[in-house]
Amino acid sequence: MKTFKPMLFTDLKNYNGSQLAKDLISGIIVAIIALPLSIALAIASGVGPEAGIYTAILAGFVTAFFGGSSVQISGPTAAFATIVAGIVAKSGTEGLAIATVLAGLFLILMGVFKVGNLIKYIPYTITTGFTAGIAVTLVIGQLKDFFGVSYTDKPIETLEKLKAFIEHAGTVNYEAVIVGVVCLAILFIWPKIFDKIPASLLAVAAGIVMVKGFGMNVNTIGDLFSVKSGLPAFVMPKIDFASIGSIIPDAFTIALLAGIESLLSCVVADGMVNKKHRSNTELIGQGLGNISSALFGGIPATGAIARTAANVKNGGRTPISAMVHALVLLLVVVVLMPYASWIPMPAIAAILINVAFNMCQYKQVIHIVKTSPRSDILVLFATFALTVIFDLVVAIEFGLIAACVLFMRRMSDETTVESWKYTEDENEDSENLAMRQVAKHISVYELNGPLFFAVVGEIAKIKPKEETKCIILRMRAVISVDTDALHTLEAFVKKCHKKGVKVIFSHVNAQPMKAMQKSGMYELLGAENFCKNIDAALKKAESYK
Repeated sequence: MKTFKPMLFTDLKNYNGSQLAKDLISGIIVAIIALPLSIALAIASGVGPEAGIYTAILAGFVTAFFGGSSVQISGPTAAFATIVAGIVAKSGTEGLAIATVLAGLFLILMGVFKVGNLIKYIPYTITTGFTAGIAVTLVIGQLKDFFGVSYTDKPIETLEKLKAFIEHAGTVNYEAVIVGVVCLAILFIWPKIFDKIPASLLAVAAGIVMVKGFGMNVNTIGDLFSVKSGLPAFVMPKIDFASIGSIIPDAFTIALLAGIESLLSCVVADGMVNKKHRSNTELIGQGLGNISSALFGGIPATGAIARTAANVKNGGRTPISAMVHALVLLLVVVVLMPYASWIPMPAIAAILINVAFNMCQYKQVIHIVKTSPRSDILVLFATFALTVIFDLVVAIEFGLIAACVLFMRRMSDETTVESWKYTEDENEDSENLAMRQVAKHISVYELNGPLFFAVVGEIAKIKPKEETKCIILRMRAVISVDTDALHTLEAFVKKCHKKGVKVIFSHVNAQPMKAMQKSGMYELLGAENFCKNIDAALKKAESYK
């Protein structure tokens, strides 16, 4: 299949021992970075800590093997945390597994039908808005564990979580706050001092030492979850066809977000390694990776920008590094997973708050606010607010509709129909000296900009005068027409013909000409009334006296 060209097989053609060494080192380093993140994101998603590592292993390996990027690292990401938590609360882990499998199938279909080429058309304001919104929802979701607040309710929606936190603020555990603050300080400060050791790993170690060494009364992963070690087991989800309809929207959300985030990560990576990814192959790889993850107890996955950047920074240049990262994590699951139960929950919360800060794109938001039109700023903040208040699907739907409406408005503002001005005294000023001599029975109109359904009213402004025998529509600045515009133009031509007024088209570009030929307007007017330029059109119009 022409669409499906895994990057692995291309990169292996010129592979050598030197690159293998770099990929091995990079894969090990990325695995160390991914370990605490995968655990934290799994917990934030409402599943057990091992599910996050299973995801990084299965999706990380399979996507690298079949995907379209040389350096992409796939696994659980913060963008999915609140979405997955909502699905688990509503449909359980079985429902999540089915939704993830369906999402994988959707991603494969998106790749086969080359939807990867279309995702790039989602406006930057929308992706920035919902990414910032996801960051805020992630922070709100971690307030409970960071401050050690206690409540038995399990709210799903972001605002419900915020409300529950505020209502139970009196139960703050100050020992948990100390652990959280120390871990957060390490995460922010350590990379500026020495970035060879991942800050998240150091924060986890510091948290364990504080809680275990000083006997602090702080919840750990082991207090809330039963941590299992061993290889991930194959689990076929029980498909309840009666409930598939309610799961499909969740699956579509997962597929859409996975597609957007993975391709955005690929674009970022392309700029770092000066190499172009294969977007549709990447979607197929992500689809296969998500299906594999779901069938072995994992959660949805996509390309992780931070881990991908770390891979590039440490010398990874082929999918081998991502596969090594997955194998190292597999070794961790088998040997070291029981020790994950020691990790304090405030340390997990601190890691996720740091992730949210890094993904919130506050610099991009500030730049958009300073430099963009008000309409784009409105779309940005509306998408952000809807992501926080409702969910990602509502935010993207609104954002796309608003962006399309605003785009059409801008295009309609650029479309004009202007009549040539006539003067009785050609010596009136220097500008008029350059004016063409046009007989009074001829009217010339300049059509500028795309002609589509939102601007057909402009065509209605063309009204022949009493002495008019011929109208020239000059279309050199019209690059496209749609069905509504063609219908309006055809009605205009027929109306003119009834009044005995001839219509000539001048300088019709390729797309409008093809559309006119297909619609029958070319035959209606006749080939002789389609002129190459304005001079030929004026000469033809002279004959219609």
